[in-house]
Amino acid sequence: MKIDLKEDETVEDLQCNGLKLIQKKKGFRFGVDAVLLANFADVRKGDTVLDIGTGTGIISILIAGKTGAETIFGIEIQAELAEMAKRSIMLNNLQDRVKIIQEDIKRGTEYFGASRFDVIVVNPPYMAQGSGLVNPEDSKALSRHEIACTLEDIISVSSELLVPGGQLAMVHRCERLVDVLYLMRAYSIEPKYIRFVHPLAHRRANIFLVKGAKGGRPQLKLMEPLYIYDSPGVYSGEINRIYGRKQEEAHERRQDGNMSMGRIKHEQE
Repeated sequence: MKIDLKEDETVEDLQCNGLKLIQKKKGFRFGVDAVLLANFADVRKGDTVLDIGTGTGIISILIAGKTGAETIFGIEIQAELAEMAKRSIMLNNLQDRVKIIQEDIKRGTEYFGASRFDVIVVNPPYMAQGSGLVNPEDSKALSRHEIACTLEDIISVSSELLVPGGQLAMVHRCERLVDVLYLMRAYSIEPKYIRFVHPLAHRRANIFLVKGAKGGRPQLKLMEPLYIYDSPGVYSGEINRIYGRKQEEAHERRQDGNMSMGRIKHEQE
């Protein structure tokens, strides 16, 4: 399907079952954290999935391409991003499975109804409310800082929207770990799995992935760490497997400068 692009947009090959994504040439672009989250979530055939703060639609599109989810809803408060995501959905001919909704997640229960989703995924704003001076009209600021919603807003609404036993999967910065685990338990989403993501084996983790079950029993499992690079500039075997690339293909893309992994989102403020 031919989709019109704006002058400041480009089409990214996601290297997954022919999927593509429309995003800005400059400015906010998806990072490896979104790809890791899409791979981390346990989505089964027939599941109904919600992608909170879908942005360009990257996570929704990857989940559609990699799983047998029946329906995926991506909710996004920013009109420009929601419109861009809708065009990416049409570009991939996923209109029957992926629905983009421009709405405030704080109205999520009112919009969708309670106990609606089997799985919720969220790559939230990493910076806590009140941390630094930000322009609330800046689209990048809305993606990076808790301006339109807080971490508590996201987790409390997720608890209302999940079916009993439903899963919340999230990626966040390590400095927010205590906040995330505390709020998950406070809203009856029991943390079940945590995986720390390190740039290199000898570097400290900068983000983590967590999965929790609504109404689950207390039992937290720490998974093996995930390393982005084996050495500076050389992506790890696991990262290449997640991206569906062989090692030699990854090497060629590094040489060409076309590796689409991007930086870990919001790594530099």
